[in-house]
Amino acid sequence: MSAQVDAGLGTSAGDEHQTVVIKPSYDPDLVNEDLAPLRKQSWGTYNIFAFWMSDVHSVGGYVTAGSLFSLGLVSWQVLIALLVGIAIVQVFCNLVAKPSQQTGTPYPVICRASFGVKGANIPAIIRGLIAVAWYGIQTYLASAALTVVALRFVPDLAVYADRAQYGFAGLSGLGWAAFMTLWVLQALVFWRGMEAIRAFIDWAGPAVYVVMIALAAFLVAKAGIGEIGLTLGTVKYTGWDALPVMINAVALVVSYFSGPMLNFGDFARYGSSFEAVKRGNFWGLPVNFLGFSLLTVITASATVPVFGHLITDPVETVSRIDSTFAVVLGALTFMTATIGINIVANFVSPAFDFSNVSPRRISWRMGGMIAAVGSIFITPWNLYNNPAVIHYTLDILGAFIGPLFGILIADFYRVKNETIIVDDLYTMSPAGTYWYTDGYNRAAVGAIIPSALIPVLCVLLPGLEGVANFTWFIGCGLGFTIYALIMRRRPVLGAQPA
Repeated sequence: MSAQVDAGLGTSAGDEHQTVVIKPSYDPDLVNEDLAPLRKQSWGTYNIFAFWMSDVHSVGGYVTAGSLFSLGLVSWQVLIALLVGIAIVQVFCNLVAKPSQQTGTPYPVICRASFGVKGANIPAIIRGLIAVAWYGIQTYLASAALTVVALRFVPDLAVYADRAQYGFAGLSGLGWAAFMTLWVLQALVFWRGMEAIRAFIDWAGPAVYVVMIALAAFLVAKAGIGEIGLTLGTVKYTGWDALPVMINAVALVVSYFSGPMLNFGDFARYGSSFEAVKRGNFWGLPVNFLGFSLLTVITASATVPVFGHLITDPVETVSRIDSTFAVVLGALTFMTATIGINIVANFVSPAFDFSNVSPRRISWRMGGMIAAVGSIFITPWNLYNNPAVIHYTLDILGAFIGPLFGILIADFYRVKNETIIVDDLYTMSPAGTYWYTDGYNRAAVGAIIPSALIPVLCVLLPGLEGVANFTWFIGCGLGFTIYALIMRRRPVLGAQPA
């Protein structure tokens, strides 16, 4: 990619159709063609809607939605908890979207306003490392669908699925082959740039709906409409005792979306207007998630009469169908959907995050590949191999994501009064608004330490298990409050000593 610096234009994120502004005054240690503010913002309501469809319509999204209906609540209680949770996500996504859409800049660049032009590398690296973990987890979940397809066509491969005989680092030989195949396919889509990613998510999310509706119709027809219910498992709570469980369900929804919620600015920056982004969030979150959840529970409910027991994993569900065509179509569709969420939530974002660390040396593409390679070495299947580990992983990640979100929101809405001087995001000059002291805002750095430490302790210390599911909320609230209190002593704008 070569920037047209003399005209103030360049290509963005590997995409020759997007244009960016690169002014001669921008410091080369703070800008490249991928981090520069966009001149042209072309994503409309449908593109944001499709983004959320790709984010929701995955194996992880299916299992999460299904788990809400198996908490021992009656169906209307689950629906209320689900809608409250996703409404919270929608509000927070609108909040985090505005600064990036307004300035045309990605998440790590916006963080320069609160952490300083150098200090922004702290949230960028934290968010990037979290995305590496999630990238590996989602790739692993998608590879399970590919394994199903492989075994359906070549049953003799089953011996290589035995970890005892052909296992390495906790994964079977066949599992490794499927994981690396998905790893390469995702890298190929990512390498083609943001326009290719937009085209991919524009059809991936709707495609899953088509297959989900077909799968639900097939199972309902086979089970009989009278066998279908909206409550999975045994109802345990019918009165006020259900309230704590409902609150936990709300927290689960918010925690699941905390990653893409934090870095939503990486996509909102492409929005043609803030109104278009908000409309896309409305259709893509409460409306879409409710529809997908209902399809999920109908499908899962039908597995009891059809297969004899409850199945909440969509890949396992399609693997039980007699038709080879149906198995292949279903597995490939869920695999495609999971690739979609992985690319939009866990490939694009660390690409920006790691590029922000050293814009001269690390391009958007190289940043994404750093995340992809790192995802192999964390052996993600060991982070997501049973419910206890899943909840532990979500709680720890939420403890770090929450404070970053709280500080960003406090800075833009309370401290900066929704005003960002874009040019000062790209200057090392001590006279720059976001230089602070040596490029670091000590207020933000100081706020993130207790804001992350306290929720982490809620996960690790015995006796605090009851609040462990709320680490994101605790961290977000602490980050917002501590940062806002410290910054009250400073003028709204202008470089200040820490």
